[in-house]
Amino acid sequence: MKAFYNTWYRFGTPPWGAAPSPDLVALVEAGRLKPCRAIDIGCGTGATSIYLASRGFDVTGVDFAPSAIDRALAAAAAAGIHATFVVDDITAPRSGVDGFELLVDHGTFDDLTHGDRCSYVATANQLAAEGASFYLWCFEWAPAPWESALMRLVPFGYISVQPGDIERHFTPQWTVNQISSSAIGFWPRGSATYLMTRRMSGRRS
Repeated sequence: MKAFYNTWYRFGTPPWGAAPSPDLVALVEAGRLKPCRAIDIGCGTGATSIYLASRGFDVTGVDFAPSAIDRALAAAAAAGIHATFVVDDITAPRSGVDGFELLVDHGTFDDLTHGDRCSYVATANQLAAEGASFYLWCFEWAPAPWESALMRLVPFGYISVQPGDIERHFTPQWTVNQISSSAIGFWPRGSATYLMTRRMSGRRS
């Protein structure tokens, strides 16, 4: 999968990540997400990281595709924006950084297989400071049988998160709130946006 994405970013432009998510922008502009230490998981070419940095966030963008990070660094330099970009894999990270007050994921979690999703959640729990916010956008719908079969054949995991999967994976370490959902079309069929909060130690509410 890494080689697939690295080649795509090097020789083409994937149809996502050209601009930060409107829901994320709305939360920042409304002051619900305030400048803090943030990590952009699966940052791609860096649009979200660059936007957050322009609004005062101390941002680290992470992607496992070196070609994506190369493009993110170039885009940040062209915009005159400072952000840190690192080649790493959220499912098996090499770095030991933590203490992030905001985690952002626009379309990474839904690409992963079940096993990698479990590894992703374990890493997210380590990355997040107590009380951290987590903005997560994903493709989400209940797949038909033919879709389930197809998703296991494509080289980039599952594509769709099923309703209830985010709650199953992230509770009880996070308070999970779905803030929006939308129908897209025939396929992919829908998406959902979540804003989660890392629970404080010893608390379950």
